[in-house]
Amino acid sequence: MKYLSGHILSPWSHYRSTKDFARQKHKVLNSRPRKYKKLIIGVTGIFGSGKSTVSRIFKSYGAKIIDADKIAHRCLLPGAKSYKRIVSSFGKGIIFKARRKINRHKLGRLVFGNRRLLKKLNSIIHPKVISDIKESIRKSEAKVIVLDAPLLLEAGLKKMVDDLIVVIIDRDELIRRLMKKASLKRPDILKRINAQISQNIKSRFANFIIDNSGAVSDTKKQVKKIWKSLAPRSR
Repeated sequence: MKYLSGHILSPWSHYRSTKDFARQKHKVLNSRPRKYKKLIIGVTGIFGSGKSTVSRIFKSYGAKIIDADKIAHRCLLPGAKSYKRIVSSFGKGIIFKARRKINRHKLGRLVFGNRRLLKKLNSIIHPKVISDIKESIRKSEAKVIVLDAPLLLEAGLKKMVDDLIVVIIDRDELIRRLMKKASLKRPDILKRINAQISQNIKSRFANFIIDNSGAVSDTKKQVKKIWKSLAPRSR
């Protein structure tokens, strides 16, 4: 594992024992099927850590970005196969009546903090997201592909990537940014964070760690360093 800057935050014992964690880490780090003739970089992190910022910087170097969140959002649109299943499972109260679109904020308040409901939602959305990601990778002619996926580890997508980057951020800075940018209240932010694997656990699976707690210029320097180290493998 390569630490570019910063430190690991928010430890959470996601696994029951050290042996459980060791078995899972060995499994995900050694399960990458070598069927894609491209360099695939996974970018993940907790909610609001700055994954999209990091991905945009990689894009400026010529990488193709596959945004798992955008694919998931398409699953919520009227006409999508998953739309009816989601409305049926969570009720018509999650719909904007005038536009028939699913209100993501209402849906989020239902599932975050309720593991059973979150698992149900993921079981509906994840198969389509994974299928579309695989298809995008297959069709892309890019030499370097960045898979931006907040639930990359949770959804079992580690096997798709050659290297994993985990974006971390100071907890207080994360909350400050989200309260300002997303107009979310602190309890809602914490529910979303706690519904994911912690930064500490995610970081143990990483090949590279980027600390996004500071200025964007600092993040750009870290991305540039990673890009230089990976570039020879994309030729």
